[in-house]
Amino acid sequence: MNELRAAEEMAEAKTETEERVRKVELLISNLLRLGVTLSLILFLCGTVISFAQHPEFFSDRSFFGHAGSGAPRSPVLHSLTDVAAGLEEFRGEAIVTLGILLLIATPVIRVGVSIFAFIYQRDRLYTLITATVFSLLLLSFVLGKAE
Repeated sequence: MNELRAAEEMAEAKTETEERVRKVELLISNLLRLGVTLSLILFLCGTVISFAQHPEFFSDRSFFGHAGSGAPRSPVLHSLTDVAAGLEEFRGEAIVTLGILLLIATPVIRVGVSIFAFIYQRDRLYTLITATVFSLLLLSFVLGKAE
């Protein structure tokens, strides 16, 4: 009788673990899907707005050749401050850049969410490994900014 009860408890524990894993997998897949979708929407909207604001883009390609020259209306945004200022002005280039930044940030956010997912699953080893990877990602951004 005790063997039967132990087998039932093991089956319940396994089912609970499988349910936790399924919830985490769904959360992460939805997060990735949402990040990519929002990024694509921002990119497309920003492109349409850019061409609406600058009809010369259709005929004069020389504008893009001078993008890095420091012209005041250059489509190249070099910092988050430039992006924020461009968003305030509703510039299409800033919206496109925001979409690209979101696309870059999506897998980094996924790693951050995975830390909490592994905590939820009570998996200490993967929590530690994922936290280390997340720390290295953040460090690379900080060091890249210092350059």
